[in-house]
Amino acid sequence: MEYQQDSSRKDPADLLALIGDICSAYHISSLNRQIDACKGLFVENPLIDVAILGQFKAGKSSFINSFIGKPVLPVGVIPVTTVITRLQYGAKERAAVSFFDGKRTEVDFDEIEEYISEAKNKANEKNVDVVDVELPSLDPYRGLRFVDTPGLGSIFKYNTEISQEWLPEAGTAIVAISADRPLSENDLNLIHELMGYTPNVVLLLTKVDLLSEAQQGEMVNFMRSSLKGEFNRDFKVLLYSTVSETEVYRRFPDQILMNLSRNREAEFNGIVQHKMRSLARQCQGYLEIALKTATQADLDREELKRLILDEKVNYDLIRSEIFLIARDAKLQTRTLIATHLESNHQGLLTKKSVDKLKEAMPAWKGNLWRLTRQYEEWLMETMTAEMDHISRTEYRQFFGSLKKAHSSISRSIELFRGLLDRNIEKALGIRLSSMDWVIDVSEPAHPDVAFTKTFDFHFDLLWFLFPMFIFRGVFEKHFLKQIPRVVEIHLSRLAYQWEVRINRTIDEIEEQALRYVGDELSTIDAIVSQTVGDADDIRKKIQELQKDIASI
Repeated sequence: MEYQQDSSRKDPADLLALIGDICSAYHISSLNRQIDACKGLFVENPLIDVAILGQFKAGKSSFINSFIGKPVLPVGVIPVTTVITRLQYGAKERAAVSFFDGKRTEVDFDEIEEYISEAKNKANEKNVDVVDVELPSLDPYRGLRFVDTPGLGSIFKYNTEISQEWLPEAGTAIVAISADRPLSENDLNLIHELMGYTPNVVLLLTKVDLLSEAQQGEMVNFMRSSLKGEFNRDFKVLLYSTVSETEVYRRFPDQILMNLSRNREAEFNGIVQHKMRSLARQCQGYLEIALKTATQADLDREELKRLILDEKVNYDLIRSEIFLIARDAKLQTRTLIATHLESNHQGLLTKKSVDKLKEAMPAWKGNLWRLTRQYEEWLMETMTAEMDHISRTEYRQFFGSLKKAHSSISRSIELFRGLLDRNIEKALGIRLSSMDWVIDVSEPAHPDVAFTKTFDFHFDLLWFLFPMFIFRGVFEKHFLKQIPRVVEIHLSRLAYQWEVRINRTIDEIEEQALRYVGDELSTIDAIVSQTVGDADDIRKKIQELQKDIASI
């Protein structure tokens, strides 16, 4: 579906084309990225994500299962959801699992729990990114995609992290609050954070069958008054229960969601209009700089350029600063990972491997050559499984230097932008519209694990010299004695492999930051250097933009 435009309003696609022409004519390269992002809004068929959020055991998965009419999501008395699950309408039932390494596979519905439940995918050891489900029963909610998130406040820290990372994706948010718990500070913090991403925040009071009708009224009044005092606005509070006798409490949420589905076009159009207005205002700001400088003599323009592009926003200076930030972070990567692996895994894994080897060796048969091959096969299988398990379950603990680089470079860019904006305002009296700069961070790919040889010298080739009924115990002790070193080597290699991937990502962040700085400086340089005689044309473009912003 392409973007649907009200015939009485300016077509945002035409406005985007105008902005593109202006940026091309006046060399405003700093808006290219936003222009490219906006182009996708007119050709895609976007879904509105309805995120179901809340504290652990607030009834989120039960709520989704209830209104889709199928027990797709696992429920239980312990934290059960370990990964993000997205559900939307589809002509036939299907489920697809996407992994962090980019692979994607379709699974049967009865296999979904193997990937999204804590019991069967502990700490997300299967490296699942997201599970997508399509259901014909979601036909009344076409255009919406329901997102079930691991509960906030769970004892499993990674569950909380996953849910919080999903907040920016929420087009509409339903915050589930269980009737058997009062409104908590964590609930208030979640609502506050959500309001920064979407104006559509709805509260869902679950398990209302536990309360009498009078108690329900008291609970709703308490929640509304508390939220009014905290946020100075009214929130919808919906009552919900999965108990069959309380069907009336299931109808209201359904009605809200169906209304959202029916009004999806208006919701999406609002998103488009907001983005286009923001982009147009930024473009207008650059044109106003061009207008201020267009009638200036060459010497005056050079002086303005000197004032705006002073030593504080010098590209080489900023490049050196960002380079040092990235370099320092990369130098810490290996140490941080190795320290974590050594303190949390080396001793435990060594003991575990020794115990498993003692248990496995009695079943091995044959001469020294065969015994060595069985040991090496066991070692390969065991170390591969253990390194893979650590990599998949602990990888977020390796991101310390990556997070530090991301944060520090972001602050450096914010400082640069603030200095540049102040210089422009001081020299020309123009305050540019704020521009968000977001770093795209691709999560590093998971590495392969490796294997180390058994002997420095191939004693096993001389197996005929070592009768096993005499020497077997000696070689078994040798195998056991190797384990601490083998574990150390594999953990060191794992740390190196993650170091390479994380540092490559830090390099990508550095490149993005420098590209942004370069685009901003070249844009200002090009605008201030415009030749005399463009003023009338610039005024016309500004007026056209203002008119389009008002009519969109």
